[in-house]
Amino acid sequence: LIHFYKRIMSIPDKNWQPPTVSLDTTVGEIVIELYWKHAPLTCRNFAELTRRGYYNGTKFHRIIKDFMVQGGDPTGTGRGGASIYGKTFDDEIHSDLKHTGAGILSMANSGPDSNGSQFFITLAPCQWLDGKHTIFGRISSGMSKVKQLGLVETDNGDRPIDDVKIVRGAVRMH
Repeated sequence: LIHFYKRIMSIPDKNWQPPTVSLDTTVGEIVIELYWKHAPLTCRNFAELTRRGYYNGTKFHRIIKDFMVQGGDPTGTGRGGASIYGKTFDDEIHSDLKHTGAGILSMANSGPDSNGSQFFITLAPCQWLDGKHTIFGRISSGMSKVKQLGLVETDNGDRPIDDVKIVRGAVRMH
């Protein structure tokens, strides 16, 4: 049992670099290309949390039309979640990666070097976020589903009226 737990919960080897992650959501499938070259720690965190099933059943808890869709918090509050490295880990910000348009995947944070499990997908250019959030991927298919998420009705706290969720995530090795 201990061997099984270590295998399931350990941090993957640096050579483990699945190129994409698939998120089956309540509105359909979203496939994400990961930027391993620029953000290896962040990609490993996201891919491993996905592999462990950490995101399964979690809500997209914050949606702001024409800005972004945020998820990855198992508490659904926007205040929870932890990384595979501990509660938080450092930023991996690169000047050649920018929030240039819709479909950019970045880590949500509460200031410098405070990445955990929460992420967001942009719905439009967000240049004011450049240098503040680690960009670690992009939507490679399912952008229409991301746009659909961005149009759901929300309350005055940007929380969806009806739950929209990640049903199941999967790591793709090809």
